[in-house]
This record gives sequence, C-alpha cells and structure tokens, in this order.
Amino acid sequence: MKSLVWDRAAVLARLQAGAVAAPQKFDLLVIGGGATGLGVAVDAAARGLSVVLLEAHDFAKGTSSRATKLLHGGVRYLAQGNIKLVYEALHERAVVLRNAPHLAERLAFVIPCYSRWRQLQYGIGLGAYSALAGRRSLGPAQWLGRAETIAALPSVQQQGLIGGIRYWDAQFDDARLALALARTALSQGALLLNYAPVLELLHRDGRVAGAVCQDSESGLRMTVHADCVVNATGVWVDGLRRLDTPRHEAGVFQDRVRPSRGAHIVLDKSFLPSDQALMIPRTADGRVLFAIPWQGQLLAGTTDIPSDVPETDPIATAAEVEFILSELGGYLTRRPTLADVRSRWAGLRPLVRPEALNALKNRQSNGMATRSISREHDITVSPHGLVSVTGGKWTTYRVIAGDTLQACVAHGLLRLPSVCTTADLPLWGAPSQAHPRAAAGDARYHCYGRDAAQVQQLPGADCWLTPGLNEAMVRYAVRCEMARTVDDVLARRCRLLFTDAQAAIACAPRVAAVLQEEGIAAPQLDAFIALAQRYAGTAVT
Repeated sequence: MKSLVWDRAAVLARLQAGAVAAPQKFDLLVIGGGATGLGVAVDAAARGLSVVLLEAHDFAKGTSSRATKLLHGGVRYLAQGNIKLVYEALHERAVVLRNAPHLAERLAFVIPCYSRWRQLQYGIGLGAYSALAGRRSLGPAQWLGRAETIAALPSVQQQGLIGGIRYWDAQFDDARLALALARTALSQGALLLNYAPVLELLHRDGRVAGAVCQDSESGLRMTVHADCVVNATGVWVDGLRRLDTPRHEAGVFQDRVRPSRGAHIVLDKSFLPSDQALMIPRTADGRVLFAIPWQGQLLAGTTDIPSDVPETDPIATAAEVEFILSELGGYLTRRPTLADVRSRWAGLRPLVRPEALNALKNRQSNGMATRSISREHDITVSPHGLVSVTGGKWTTYRVIAGDTLQACVAHGLLRLPSVCTTADLPLWGAPSQAHPRAAAGDARYHCYGRDAAQVQQLPGADCWLTPGLNEAMVRYAVRCEMARTVDDVLARRCRLLFTDAQAAIACAPRVAAVLQEEGIAAPQLDAFIALAQRYAGTAVT
C-alpha cells in the first residue's frame, strides 16, 4: 500500500475542466460524503467506473461521525422479528472487522439483571443473537452470576443485582472509518472533494446529467458532467431532491425524510472502570442505552426524538443530557451529574417518512419508482433519473452501496463492468497479512494502521498538543487526510472535541498555527472555539 498524498489543487483543476468546450463526463457523481456516499464511491470505483464525490462540508461531518460507535446486528431488530436484517448486519460486522482491523474491534457487553425472569428473557434472546452469527460469531452469550457481573462492571449498582448476561458485538471509530473509505476510493481512482456544496443539478433531455458545485475556499464554480447522479446527502436529501423538481411540480413536492435526533454524552472512565460495555435494555422511553469504553473515556447514549430542522452541528439538549444521566445513574454506584459531562453532541438519523414511502409506491405507474430494501434504508429514482438513498446504519454501509448501484443499473443509468469486490477489499491503512502488526508499538498511532510510520516521520512527532495528538498528526491530516479546518482535525481526524471539549479548546490555537504552516490560510479557529463551547456546555445563550 503506497503513500497517498492529497492534492486539492489537482482535484480542483481536474473538475474545472468541466467548463471547457469538450468537458469530461464521468460515469457516476455521488453527492454526500457520509457513510453511504463514500460506500457507493468505493464500490463503483473498485468496479472500474469513473467516479466523482462532492461533499458540502467535511467527510462524515454530519450523522456519520456522531454514531454510538457500534458495529452490530441490532438486538432490538431481533426482538422485532426482523431476522433477515440482523443476519445481514452480523455478516457485515465481520466484513468490517476483517477489512479495517485498525479501526474496529470486538467488544463485550454486559446486561446487569435484577430479576430472574429478565435474566432468562435476555439470556434466551442474546443466545439466539449470538447463534445467528454462526461462524462469524465473536463469542457465545454467557450467563453471569452476581459476582461475575460485578467483576465485569465494578461500579454497577449492586442492590438487588441477581446476575447478568454477557454477549459480544464490535465497536469502531466512525469518523476515521469514513476517512478510510474516502482514501480507499481515492486509491481506486475516484475524485473526492470536500467543502464543495452543490448549487444546482444539470438536466439534459429531461434527465439529470451532473451538477454545478462551488469550492467554499476559493469561490470557484465547477461543472461536473455524469451519466448517473446519486443523492446520498442524508438528512439533507430532500433539499437536493427539490433541485430536481420542476417549478410546476413544486406545489406537490413531498419531503421523504424526517430526521430523528440521537444524543450522546462523554464522562470520565472512572464512572465505569471496565473494558466491557454496559447495556441498559429498556429505558423510560423504551430505548436501549449503552455506556461504552471509548477513546479512554466513557461514552453514553443514545436518545431518539423527532427533529424538524436538519443541522450540521446538532448539540444534545439539556433535557437529553439529563435523561441520559438519569438512566445511566440508576445502574451505577456513583451517579454522574451535569458537571461531570466532558462533551455532549447529537446526530440526526435520516428516517423515511412512512406517508412519503406509501405515496411514492402509489405513484410507481406514473414514473416514480420506489425500492424499499428494508426498514433500514430506502432508494428512490426520480422521473429525471436522480437516485436518492436514505436511511440505513453504519454496519451495513456496503449493502446500501451495492443496492444503490443495482438501482442505478435497473433504471438504465449505469452499466457495472464487474461484480462487487468490496467484501475482500481492505480499507486504507489496514495491516496486511504480511505485516499484521504494522501499527504495533505506540498505541496512539494505532488508528493509522500501516501509515503509522509515515506519520511518525513528519516534523513535530515529538511535540504533543494533547496525550493523543501531536503536530505531526496535524500535518498528516492536512497532507494526506484532506483536513481543511481546526474542526476537521479535532473533531474527525482526532476525536478530542467529542471526548473532552475543554481540552480541544485548549489546544485549538496551536492546531490552527500548524494548519497555517501547512498552507491553509483560514483554519477557522474562532468558529471552532464557539462550537466547542457548545459541546462543553459553556456557550453563552
């Protein structure tokens, strides 16, 4: 795996060629740089298609960097009887663990039980969950006695504790997995550009034929011509669909997505000093709540409430934070308080409105084709050929990508020259069989995989800004990982904003200075500090 240096100027020059008399036409234009869009780009480029991906902000800036960091089949879907979906997700969990071992690992989860009936109920369900994974199982579900449960979760509430159930799933770094997908797509020949919002869609002979985008840094407008355009913008999918809607149809336009907010908080690891996760199977609002060891801290979440306005940087509300603290506190010997929260954030899930799905199905005979793959993701193709995909979850990003490309083929928008190869395609940085411990040594470099040595050779490797970030990592983020702002570095190349917002504020000025040394004129320091104050809960309202 050779070094992959990012040259933004070269990408801009390549895309700017769309303004000449004989513009280049690509097979596929993907709009949206989250898990779905990046997955589509990797799959298509690996099959030999010419691909461009445009992202309005940074890769995984939205929902895809704000997950609960779990690769899982979904225990709640098994309880709902959706066995096919769970089986599919468990298969995909194994694929990610194999293709990105530097970013994903198995994790034990323990459910403390305070009644024999609940222990029996959860034990049977999780036994079936583990068995469904078959040869891809990460370990059998286990019945734990009271002492074993306390040993696994030392700070668990012991009053009334009967025992517990332990099962296995996996966790990952969502933002860095998205980055690995982006770099894998680049390695397969795709062109990727962040901070390039789409301003309008191109139409030719009544069909979508590309888009006009703008480089947010220079203001340069570029035209990208493509045979097929995929709208993978998540909670913003309806905004792009409107660009595809003629004015005379604007009055009957129907939104497809109703975002749902999922909030998380981060606490000191001392609240649950364990390498195993706590699962609360049923909260007061009927959801599952997790408390997971992550990045040396304790991540707890999530909530699920409707959100009418798509936000780029949603923050957990006071009510959401108090809810998580209350639910979690009931299972711990030391109840966390608001003062203990080191960072808080929320992510928006792009859920399909049921009424929109039904209406679209009824309009199939009028040229609006709808393909509902599962309740997790949905793909539609407009009368003008715009392919829009929404819903889904991180674990099954590959399945969503494959289904999206198949929908493109079914509507005559693409021809796939080969079969999907991504099941056996290691993501960028993954250690090879010949070098399985390429990232061994300093654990702070583990997420770089085979690139760890390259990072350590850059200037500033001995100048640590925080325990997990040095100047060399900042330089590498700019040169090779497409970072353009302080937020890009501290939120997604490094996860400090999500784990300790005050620490992120403290090192932000030096990060900005290094970015400027690397040629970025406007690293947006003030904007980042204002954002981080919201994560820390100290912003003035």
